Formats: sequence, structure tokens, C-alpha cells
Amino acid sequence: MNRNTDHSDTKRDCPAVTISLCMIVKNEERVLARCLESIRDLMDEIIIVDTGSQDRTKEIAAEYTDKIYDFPWTGNFSEARNFAFSRAGGDYIYSADADEVVDETNREKFRMLKQTLLPQVEIVQMYYGNQLAHGTVYNFNRELRPKLFKRLRTFEWIERVHETVRLLPVVFDSDIEITHLPQTNHSARDLKIFDDMAARGEAFSPRLLNMYARELLICGDGDALRKAERYFTQIADSEETGPEQMKEALCVVVRAARSRGDFIKMFRYAMKDVASDGVSEVCFELGEFYLERKEYTEAAVWFFNAAYETQSVLNIHCGGDWPLKRLAMCYEIMENEEQAEYYRQAALEWRAAR
Repeated sequence: MNRNTDHSDTKRDCPAVTISLCMIVKNEERVLARCLESIRDLMDEIIIVDTGSQDRTKEIAAEYTDKIYDFPWTGNFSEARNFAFSRAGGDYIYSADADEVVDETNREKFRMLKQTLLPQVEIVQMYYGNQLAHGTVYNFNRELRPKLFKRLRTFEWIERVHETVRLLPVVFDSDIEITHLPQTNHSARDLKIFDDMAARGEAFSPRLLNMYARELLICGDGDALRKAERYFTQIADSEETGPEQMKEALCVVVRAARSRGDFIKMFRYAMKDVASDGVSEVCFELGEFYLERKEYTEAAVWFFNAAYETQSVLNIHCGGDWPLKRLAMCYEIMENEEQAEYYRQAALEWRAAR
């Protein structure tokens, strides 16, 4: 039975715009129905692009739509999403992942948005919630993301004199929140793509380089760090590297060098960071180095710097609850229970504020 064939109620309630749901999926049998059940009545068509499922994903998708397409996986998510978008026919395209859910409160907000959306709006942003689950690479539990896109864009001239074509899209920040409920961590998949790009010498945009470094710092194991170390060392050694990219590269190099016991390299690149304004991630690594050697006073100095004197650039935990917990551990070992309790509470308060 195709559950998406009758949209008469939706069209009466939401006459202003039509929306095409576009999804790319692979082996999502555990979560796909949950996602589609939460949004199917808000959509005017559902387009599913499968990139090589070996489970019941396409069978489940067929219960909701007959617009199911196979797209051979190329290692490029953008190519798959562009293919899905090319099949859409609605006024707007809603892009969703299979591990997302829209609850009843936000479904009603979505329904109202559909009824009242002004045609001038080209992108609608929605809040993406539950981001800190499963060790994702994002540092905020709730953030705005572009989710709804006008399918066809109309260019228009602006300015009373010295007129020009408006190039920037009209973006509306809605209060709709999408709940992200991942079943697993996708870091291994993402890191393989990043590693292949680095091995081929592909250029990374500043945004993508930041995401690569975040994946490594938050989710990468020793093997992943070793694979990436040479690439990030080259970035850290280049005179053409900008200050933000330099900080990110140093975080990776210091972590990688410590993980394989090359402490001379670790200190050389750590001091390169500390000589500037320093970042929490590097201070935390220095604290870990001294903690492993049971030099608790020195470890506490660096954990304090990580928590209070520097800012994180990749992993907020390195400037928050992680060094605070380590401070509590150090002072507990040094039999200073008052200080240990202070930092335990500080770690709890930090977590509660997120």
C-alpha cells in the first residue's frame, strides 16, 4: 500500500505551497518508517534515493512512495543529494535524513509554515536538536540548519541606482525543531571520505577542513589520527595557513603525536600553539601527558588552562567538562577533597548548561 498517494487533507489545509521531500538513504530499515511517519502528511511528494541498501530500506520506502531511485554511491554526498533534488517537482524541497523525527508540536508549526510561507523566501532554516548524542562532531545540542529550499529561484534586480542582481538568498529562520535520533556514529564513514580526499591531494574548503579536524578530535581513534597526521602536519608547517586553520591543524598534530608516543613532536607543535594565544584542545593534551606520568600538579596547571584560560576550537568538551573532571581527579589523588569537590560540581554545572 502506498501511504503517500492521498494528500487531499494536506492540500486543503496548506494551499499556498507544495513541498517535495528528498532523502538519500542506505541501510536505514531501523529508522526510515519512524522518520516518514512523522512528516508524510506534510509532504506533497516523497522522493527516496537509495545508494546501495542491502536491507529492507527500499521495501519500507515503497510503503510511502513509488518515487524510489537507485543512485550508485560515488563517495560524494552532494552528488547524491543533487540527484534527489533533480527529481523534485514541488515549490519547495525539504531535505531530511532517515534518523530525524518531527514531534507533534513541531509538526503543527511546520503545517502553519506551509500555509503562510511567503514566496520571496528561498531557504527556511529549522533547529536541529539532540546534536550531542552519539558523539557527533557538532558542539551545540541545538542549532539552525537550512532544511527547506525553494526549488526554482527567481533572480531580481535591487537598488534604486547602480542596480544589481540580488545574489544572496532570502533566508527565514523558523522556530521548528527537528529531533536528531542517530542509531550509530557515522564517523568511520566520514573519515574514510576525508582520508581519500587528503590522499588524492584534493583541496579542502575551510569549512570542510574544520569538519575533518572535528571528526578526528571527537571521534577518531589512534589509527585515524595516524592516517591524518602527515596531512595536518603539512598544514601546520605551511606559511600560507591562516590562523584558524593553523589552530585546528595543531590540535590534530598534537593529539596524533601523543597517541603514538612521539612526545618530542607533541611538545614542538604544542609550544607553537601556546606561543600564540593557545587553545583548550592543546592544553588538555598537555594535561593528559602529565597525568599519565602521575605528575598531578603539572597536569592540573594544564587542565586549568584548558578550562579557564583558553577557548576550544574543535571540541567544546576540551574546554569544559573534560578538564574539570580531570582537575577533580588530580586534586582527589593529591588528597585535596575540597578542591576536588569544587571541580566535580563545576563539571556537572557545565553539562547542565548545555
